[in-house]
Amino acid sequence: MKFTLDWRFEGPAAPFTLALDKGYFKAEGLDVTIDTGNGSRESIPRVASGTYDIGTGDVNSLIRFRAENPSIDVKAVMMVYDRPPFAIVGRRRRGITADPKSLVGKKFGAPAADGAYAQWPIFRSVNGLDEATMTFENVGFPVREPMLASGEVDAVFGFSFSVFMNLKSRGVPADDIVLLLMSDYGVELYGNVLMVSPKFAADQPHKAIDQIGLTFEFKSKPKIGDVFTEAFLPPPADRKVD
Repeated sequence: MKFTLDWRFEGPAAPFTLALDKGYFKAEGLDVTIDTGNGSRESIPRVASGTYDIGTGDVNSLIRFRAENPSIDVKAVMMVYDRPPFAIVGRRRRGITADPKSLVGKKFGAPAADGAYAQWPIFRSVNGLDEATMTFENVGFPVREPMLASGEVDAVFGFSFSVFMNLKSRGVPADDIVLLLMSDYGVELYGNVLMVSPKFAADQPHKAIDQIGLTFEFKSKPKIGDVFTEAFLPPPADRKVD
C-alpha cells in the first residue's frame, strides 16, 4: 500500500510514521510505504490517479477537484482536522495585528499550491476586505518563512503550526509573530482528510461546500456523498476515546 503525506516528515505526520515504526500496519497485514508530499492540494491528484492508494490532503481542495473531475471517484474516508490550520501569519513589527483590517496595503508570500492561500477568497469575503491595495507574490515553500523573517513580505499564508515553528527556528521572537487562524475569522471549513483512490476503494470494499463556492464557480456542485464516505470507519462506539 502506497501512502502519500501532504507535506514533509514533520509533526503532523507522526500518527502515520509512528504506526509504521511500531509495526502497527504490519500487525494488520499491511505493507505500507510512506512518501512526503508537496502541499495539501497536490496530494489529491496523486491519489486520484491511482499512483498512491491512500493519502492525506485538504478536503476543501478535494471538493473542488471532484467538481472539476466528476468522473474520478476519489473520496475522503476519515476526517483528520475538524478545524483546518489555515492561517495568515504576519509580523507585529510589519503592522500586522489580530484585526484583519491590518492586512490592507500589505505584501504577502502566497505559495500557489498552498491550501491556506486557496481559502483567501473566503477569508476576504467574510471579513469585507478589499485586496486592491494588497500585493500577492507567488513564492516557493522553501523561501516562504525566510522571506517573512527577513522582512521581504509582511505576512504569508500557510498552516499555523508549521509557519510558527519555522519562524521561531529562524530567530523571529514569538511575540512578533501574529497568527490569524482563518477558522477564528468566519472561515467555516473542515481541514485535512484521509482519502483513497477509486481503485483502492473498489478493491477494498454540507456546511463547507457552500463556502467553497466563494472561491470558484462550481461546474457541478458535489454532494457530501460524492466526496466523503464513512464505510471504511469502525462503528462509532469503537472510535470513541475515553
